[in-house]
Amino acid sequence: MTVVDTTATTGTAWMLCPACDTMIYRKRYERASRVCPECDAHGMLTADQRVDQLLDADSASPIATAATVTDPLGFTDTRAYPERIRQARESTELSDAIRCVRGTVDGTPIVLAVMDFRFLGGSLGSAVGEAVTAAAEAALADRAPLVLVTASGGARMQEGIVALMQMAKTSRALRRLDDAGVLTVSIITDPTYGGVAASFATATDIIVAEPGARLGFAGPRVIQQTIGQTLPEGFQTAEFLLEHGIVDMICHRWALRSRLARLVATTDPPPRRTDPGDADAVITDPAALTVGESWDRVRAARRLGRPTTLDYLAGAFDDFVELHGDRMSTDCPAMIAGLARLDGLPVVVLGTQKGHTGPELTERNYGMPTPAGYRKAVRVLRLAAKLGRPVVTLVDTAGAYPGIEAEKQGQAVAIAESLKLLAGLPVPVVTVITGEGGSGGALALALADRVLVCENAIYSVISPEGCAAILWKDPAAAPRAAAALRVDAAALLELGIADAVVPEPAGGADRDPVGAAALLRRAVRRAVHELASCPSADLIAQRHNRFRAYGLARDLPETSWSAS
Repeated sequence: MTVVDTTATTGTAWMLCPACDTMIYRKRYERASRVCPECDAHGMLTADQRVDQLLDADSASPIATAATVTDPLGFTDTRAYPERIRQARESTELSDAIRCVRGTVDGTPIVLAVMDFRFLGGSLGSAVGEAVTAAAEAALADRAPLVLVTASGGARMQEGIVALMQMAKTSRALRRLDDAGVLTVSIITDPTYGGVAASFATATDIIVAEPGARLGFAGPRVIQQTIGQTLPEGFQTAEFLLEHGIVDMICHRWALRSRLARLVATTDPPPRRTDPGDADAVITDPAALTVGESWDRVRAARRLGRPTTLDYLAGAFDDFVELHGDRMSTDCPAMIAGLARLDGLPVVVLGTQKGHTGPELTERNYGMPTPAGYRKAVRVLRLAAKLGRPVVTLVDTAGAYPGIEAEKQGQAVAIAESLKLLAGLPVPVVTVITGEGGSGGALALALADRVLVCENAIYSVISPEGCAAILWKDPAAAPRAAAALRVDAAALLELGIADAVVPEPAGGADRDPVGAAALLRRAVRRAVHELASCPSADLIAQRHNRFRAYGLARDLPETSWSAS
């Protein structure tokens, strides 16, 4: 049941929290943007309050919308529809259930469309559909991010099929923004159901939800009355949706503005790039590498102290914002995806995540992504292509997860989709093998323009143990298999698989993780700089030629790094 806070009109100094019934001081509640100090429930805000909360002061300017048919069906239930509209306008001082404005967030221009549940339950009718479409057209004209704040019970029944058509109308408007490379963000507030949930609320690039916000196609009452099912506790809440891969993140109201500012700032024009002076950041001559046993490299690559993807994101990148979920069923903890900056340049980052302790390894599935992990990666890769942002992938995995559930969910198909997408991605792709690069599970993130390998990393078609068990019928022959497979950085450089080797601190990256992050930062920065001026068509063509040459009976291909 939706709880509407009506206490603001009573004029008393104290009130009951709409969620937990605790007596709280009204002014404290309002100062906290209607977040209960006892139970942390996020109460409803009006459209005007949302605009004031999210935008820079005095930056909002209204967006004009075309007139719409006010009563297309001549609908009457217990009251005539025009009478309901009149009463809603009087009580809310809004023309309909949405307010659309241009404004700025920390100086970044955006277009903001905010729904107001007080107006007929935030229902989607002609006026709301037209307003969302007008906001999308303004965002397209301005090349500014579109931010949608949703609160709705669904399509407006009093407008019948005309209300249903607003789902199609707004979806087409958002598709135009996709085609134009304009970022879209939705902020899900409680509740968001029906036609709004099944159109513009979940059709954006990034979905942010407030704590406890409910989102679903069918609400609890509809489900109960239609098929007789009672929803379990916590079903359709933001927390449930994050776990099941539907939303990217949950953000508390007090942090929402700063989080939005970071997200929309990724659309700022990239700074002019000068040569970062990192010519010595990598090793391209195999002879310059210390010769050692391949099995020693395998053991070094697997040491638990080596920096993980999250460690590198904290030490080598700035302003990382993690995105979650495959938008289908779950969020794979072994795959990290998000937006970041590399010396001011907006980039998209992906990486496999292991951990340093037993519990971390278990939580992260030992760094072995499930199909949902690869689907999450694909979703974020498409966002990189849309926004024109370089991609950096960090690989440290023994391989894709081989379990029964992964096979049921199409592990092979998920990897294949990632490979095909990377093959034609119109933005630079830089991969760093930071630890283990195991089989197709690693390659699914490594079909790149530049492939770098950390000095103690390995990259192979199969683990040495697996190879030894199959060909020597003896897992103890793993050191012999490692040497035969030539899995170490020097061999990968000689074979033309790696473009360059990223040096590690003395004794390995695990001995000095901060130093390792600094070295990786320089290497990636150099690679991105060299690729930045390359037109998309040339990038794709060079990527094709690179992988086209592998395995042909001729000289090994010159690596793209040395060719540049």
